[in-house]
Amino acid sequence: MNQQSRQDSQSHHLGFFERYLTGWVLACIVTGILLGKLAPSIAQFLDGLAIKSNDAPVVSIPIAVCLFFMMYPIMVRIDFAEVLSAGKNVRPVLLTLFVNWGIKPFTMYGIALFCLGTLFLGFIGPDTVDLVKMPLGMNLDVGAAYGSGTVVLIDGVRMLEVPIWRSYLAGCILLGIAPCTAMVLVWSDLSRGNAGHTLVMVAINSLTMLVLYGLLGGFLLGVGKLPVPWQALFLSISVYVALPLVAGYLSRRWLIAARGEKWFKERFLPFLSPVTITALLVTLILLFSFKGDVILDNPLTILWIAIPLFVQTLLIFGVTFGLTRLLKLRYEDAAPTALIGASNHFEVAIASATMLYGLSSGAALATVVGVLIEVPLMLWLVRICLKTKAGFSQTTRPTRIN
Repeated sequence: MNQQSRQDSQSHHLGFFERYLTGWVLACIVTGILLGKLAPSIAQFLDGLAIKSNDAPVVSIPIAVCLFFMMYPIMVRIDFAEVLSAGKNVRPVLLTLFVNWGIKPFTMYGIALFCLGTLFLGFIGPDTVDLVKMPLGMNLDVGAAYGSGTVVLIDGVRMLEVPIWRSYLAGCILLGIAPCTAMVLVWSDLSRGNAGHTLVMVAINSLTMLVLYGLLGGFLLGVGKLPVPWQALFLSISVYVALPLVAGYLSRRWLIAARGEKWFKERFLPFLSPVTITALLVTLILLFSFKGDVILDNPLTILWIAIPLFVQTLLIFGVTFGLTRLLKLRYEDAAPTALIGASNHFEVAIASATMLYGLSSGAALATVVGVLIEVPLMLWLVRICLKTKAGFSQTTRPTRIN
């Protein structure tokens, strides 16, 4: 297949929202910044709709609604019966788990720490601070130290004042520990990968996140001298992973039993296709309505955050693809394994950053930068996979993902 026909194939299988996701994200950045500047009262009203603990906002109701609709369409696609077939082809599954949880979180921490805490610190501003939420359930006095932060009183609400580069680091950590379970279905299909293996890993990643996301997140945030709101961390997993996972599982069973599998795949799933991206874009508008001043004051902020995320993605892809060669995996298993490792579950990362540190935090901004660069970068990695396919043993193309 030549390059033009390959691009045509990609355009055909990417949905309207997915195909232009980078453009939509940029449009939402502009819209959010304009909203914050032209109608700050609207943004403040929406941010005030929250469930509070100790007079501090813990769960933003508008964001919680948006993030549920980001996650539910992903979870309802999972056929957990596919997990049982994982044992038939265990090597790519074990490799994917090893990369996702044994390598990726730690390389992300190291790369982001070096770039944000050393290489770009002079540009970011070593004395620039960020205000983040107090850890859920903690009642610290004003002036108390916690991690690298200090408790301050802002408009009658106690907040933690932390170096802003550490806040960006927190967002990168949350991205690094979130293995992709959504767009990876698209990347696997475009790369002519094994649909069964991809679906198995979507299910396994969703289940392992229930445990490992909180444990690894708490550990790495603590190592980075960042506030570790354990209660909020596990609450975010419950709200943004467990709840849509259970809802997706139960509604999938009920809909297939009531209307049949053909209707479910041909009518219901296509109807849900734009829901995740639409909810994501609404979330981004809200996010940037609060964070616009930081970007306008220092527009290179996005670049300083994007560079470590870019390096991390390329490194993990290269390491994983190299390991698939070493293990002599067939191409159909190697491609999705490398792509799953390289991509991030930015929906969960955004949700967690928002709940843990606040909608206007640098951590939340860092997770949004992950969305901004992921689509074009992953499309490029898909092309690399296709160009190297000849170096693997040739097998019949698996059935496409519905």
